[in-house]
Amino acid sequence: MKYVILIHANPQPWGHPTGEFIPENQALPAAQREHLNAEFEAVLTEMQESGELVTGEALGDPSTSRLFRWNAGTPVVTDGPYSEFKEHLAGFFLIDVADQARAEEITSKFSGPGETVELRPAMWPGGDDQ
Repeated sequence: MKYVILIHANPQPWGHPTGEFIPENQALPAAQREHLNAEFEAVLTEMQESGELVTGEALGDPSTSRLFRWNAGTPVVTDGPYSEFKEHLAGFFLIDVADQARAEEITSKFSGPGETVELRPAMWPGGDDQ
C-alpha cells in the first residue's frame, strides 16, 4: 500500500533539514537533537534497504512558489503560498508498505519539535497496476 508522508513546518529562515531552523528544535540540548537526527537517518536507511522508500524530496522556500487558479474561465497565476498559513509543506516521502500499521509506525518517527507530519494514503494504493 502506498502512502505519502507530508512534512509541514515553518522554519525561519527557510532551510533543510527543517528542524535546524525551528525554534522548538533549536531549544533542545545538542545531544537530544543528534539522537533525533540519528533515529531519522536510521529509519530512512531501513526503508531504503527494505524497498519501502519509493522517493522523497525536500521542497524549496514557499515564498518562491506560484499558485495557479481559474478566474472567469481564465488561468491566473499569483505568488504563493497562502499567506494566512504559518506552516507550509516542507517536503514529502512516498512509501510503499504492507499496511497502515507499518505506515503509521514509520510516520511516527518523522515528526520533530515544531513540525507537523501528515500521513495520507495514495489514491491508488496498489501503484502501477491500477
